[in-house]
Amino acid sequence: MRIFIYKSVFILTMLSLFSCQDKKTNNYKAGVVISFDDAYVDEWLDADKILNKYDWKATFCVCRIDSIGQPQLIKLHQLQDEGHEIAGHGYHHYNAVKFVKQNGIDAYLKQEINPMMASMKQQNFNVTSFAYPYGERSSELDSALSHKFKMIRGRDFEDIAPEKEGCYYRNSKFLYAFDIDNNHIHFSVPYLLKLLEDAKKNNKILILSSHKPVKNLTANYQTTIATLEFVCKYIKQNDMQFYTLSNLDNLNHK
Repeated sequence: MRIFIYKSVFILTMLSLFSCQDKKTNNYKAGVVISFDDAYVDEWLDADKILNKYDWKATFCVCRIDSIGQPQLIKLHQLQDEGHEIAGHGYHHYNAVKFVKQNGIDAYLKQEINPMMASMKQQNFNVTSFAYPYGERSSELDSALSHKFKMIRGRDFEDIAPEKEGCYYRNSKFLYAFDIDNNHIHFSVPYLLKLLEDAKKNNKILILSSHKPVKNLTANYQTTIATLEFVCKYIKQNDMQFYTLSNLDNLNHK
């Protein structure tokens, strides 16, 4: 009888713990993170002029900061002043995994991360999030960069059932994004809709990545304004929320 009581108490305790964990993972509003990589600053601002009617917020992950012209720096500050996030994407845009394999983690930090952070700070951008160039990452890199950034984003290259995708926020600083560029082999608007519907139904935050927003596709690594507007309309019509990568760090502490 005593053993039965102990087992019952243990089971109830575990159920309570799992219940608390479930509540913790669902104490935020369903929504989306829209992120952009590289340095298509002119196109980013053009997209913002079209999408700001939705009160959207995005994260712009910038590489080669010292090669960006002064007019583009002014535009980045304009985006930041509007509530968008400016994040890091590497000083030279090296493939982190390949570079570390050839040169080691210390060389990567010295050549790719530290100068990027110094230049971003000099340009008055407070960078707390980082997106891996080419989306590739490793546990060694994650460990080294976790001390420098609050949120670290890679890319999800799968095409599976939406509820099994890795491109949702999971109460962790390590993130994966679903690529909505035209050259991403798994992208389609119907599948994007499934991801958004899954986020809405199950109270998730969907993480998306892109590069160059355009009205008409002319090359790889482009996302149409129509696709971005499709996402923004869905978010507004379904009372969901726009997040930046740094917003997710605030959720980690709740």
